[in-house]
Amino acid sequence: MKFLFDLLPVLLFFVAYKLDGIYVATAVLIVASLAQVAWQLLRHRRVEKMLLITALLVLVLGGATLLLQDETFIKWKPTVVNWLFALTFLGSQLIGGKTLVERMMGGAIELPAEIWSRLNSLWVAFFALMGAANLYVAFNFDTNIWVDFKLFGMLGLTLVFVVLQSFYLARYLKKPAVETSEE
Repeated sequence: MKFLFDLLPVLLFFVAYKLDGIYVATAVLIVASLAQVAWQLLRHRRVEKMLLITALLVLVLGGATLLLQDETFIKWKPTVVNWLFALTFLGSQLIGGKTLVERMMGGAIELPAEIWSRLNSLWVAFFALMGAANLYVAFNFDTNIWVDFKLFGMLGLTLVFVVLQSFYLARYLKKPAVETSEE
């Protein structure tokens, strides 16, 4: 459910773009992002930091897009978000006793410290590459292709990365003991 909540602004942006272009889609994205913040504030009395930062970026870059009638600003948003994620994950390797990946997944899986570090580094690289891929598509292809990539390409690449990560982690999972029945 949270996944759909997080994806909602991107889906609305995509639909609005297909129906009425980049500027309407940008306005829809701004409204949807602010609505998400308001919803979370009303429902939980707090807002997740990344949601707040993303909404702020949407407001600033989307606002610049609408004010200046220049789609370049909104095209930078996925890159800035991905690079902020990369820096956050990287920072967690340097600050504190646990990486961000370990803090997020440590309750569900037990791994050696070097594997947590490697996994965290893979996320840093993934987010850095996703930011670069967004810039490549945004500025080497037309806006229609960029919008499709923003939804389908980035989502697809993320799913592939998560599946590959699952295969990588599978070898570290402890197999449950098989019960034997004695008769």
